[in-house]
Amino acid sequence: MKSNYTAELRAIDRAHFFHPSTHMRQHAAGETPNRIITGGKGITIVDSEGRETLDAFAGLYCVNVGYGRTEIADAIHEQAKQLAYYHSYVGHANEPVIKLSERIVKKAPEGMCRVYYGMSGSDANETQIKLVWYYNNILNRPEKKKIISRWRGYHGSGVMTGSLTGLELFHKAFDLPRAPILHTMAPHHYWGAEAGESERDFSKRCAAELEKMILAEGPETVAAFIGEPVLGTGGIVPPPEGYWDEIQAVLRRHDVLLIADEVVTAFGRTGAYFGCQKYDIKPDLITIAKGVSSGYLPLSGVIVGEKVWNVLEQGSDQLGPIGHGWTYSAHPVCAAAANANLDIVDGENLTENSAEVGAYLQARMHEAFDSHPIVGEVRGVGLLCALEFVADKAKKQRFDPNLKVGPRISAACLEHGMIARAMPNGDILGFAPPLVVTKAEVDKIVELTEKAVAKIADDLVREAA
Repeated sequence: MKSNYTAELRAIDRAHFFHPSTHMRQHAAGETPNRIITGGKGITIVDSEGRETLDAFAGLYCVNVGYGRTEIADAIHEQAKQLAYYHSYVGHANEPVIKLSERIVKKAPEGMCRVYYGMSGSDANETQIKLVWYYNNILNRPEKKKIISRWRGYHGSGVMTGSLTGLELFHKAFDLPRAPILHTMAPHHYWGAEAGESERDFSKRCAAELEKMILAEGPETVAAFIGEPVLGTGGIVPPPEGYWDEIQAVLRRHDVLLIADEVVTAFGRTGAYFGCQKYDIKPDLITIAKGVSSGYLPLSGVIVGEKVWNVLEQGSDQLGPIGHGWTYSAHPVCAAAANANLDIVDGENLTENSAEVGAYLQARMHEAFDSHPIVGEVRGVGLLCALEFVADKAKKQRFDPNLKVGPRISAACLEHGMIARAMPNGDILGFAPPLVVTKAEVDKIVELTEKAVAKIADDLVREAA
């Protein structure tokens, strides 16, 4: 793309495009970069100036099969020629979504039976909230409506889904969180554990805090608990030992539904097809998005378990057709993209690759950074990994937030030709490469990360002198 045309596009972008998660004034004033992405292949993207960048975050954890998969593009083209759109209200369906629903349910944890479709993880979790409330109304439990999320959990950016999200960034100036959403402690052993507390004991304390909250609110008022198998945007934090066993025991005691938010973890990301299967989670409802289509087209879903479905059917007998629907639910072209995507995931054994190459990624990151003076923790599972940076490793002392250590290291990675994400809630660098990543590419990711961390570590020493 010619440089003068790129400059023209950038000017139009700054004048008219409202970017998500962007400093609005700085971007409009030209103080921040605005790269125009034009293509991609495998785990690499290309911008309008021809620069290639290794994408170690798969877009936003979503491009699981990598960029440039013509199989998916061809499936989109063929479906659009045949049937570009028809709604799914009052029993209408299309062949791609019927086949997609069957394959998802067959791969899902035991007890799942139906899939409701949307376009994003946010709208899927909005559906989850409505289903939980509907469920308890049908059971004549009008007070049982509170939903407990966790601090540092991420469940969307809507009014109610943003309330479920336990990150201050998504609450500030939006009048969030809204009732009846509550938050319990984040399951991060590194920061949350007391001196000498084992992971198992910390997990028991997390569960005890949850139970204390349920009892204080009244179990008759608490409807559901929502959690990601692995905390995602809150810092890529795998659960401590025994966490999900302890949490599920509390939920069962108080008849609280479990919503597993698998927007990030489903379809192979953890080395298991679903994160629930990795951690022996037995959910009542599951949220999916991202990896179901690898981001080639927007698609999300709510997988409904038999326990909930039986009550939903009862509700239709009492009230008639359910009063919930999206115009683009079960969009045939999006479903065709998802089927082609999952054909690749299954046909190329990408879940197994995630387990094998993911274990290699974890080992290489530990080898490179466990002893680094500004790296407090190396953590991850499968093809999810994070480095957390601290000013004093022995004392677990954080950097001054004004130093913006995490964003600076992320920017240094980009200077070296790699995308790694600066995560909120600390100085954290996150990795979630496409599931097609190879061990050789993992070596490159670690090499570029070492260079970026070394650069900023040296800068911090000079600044402190």
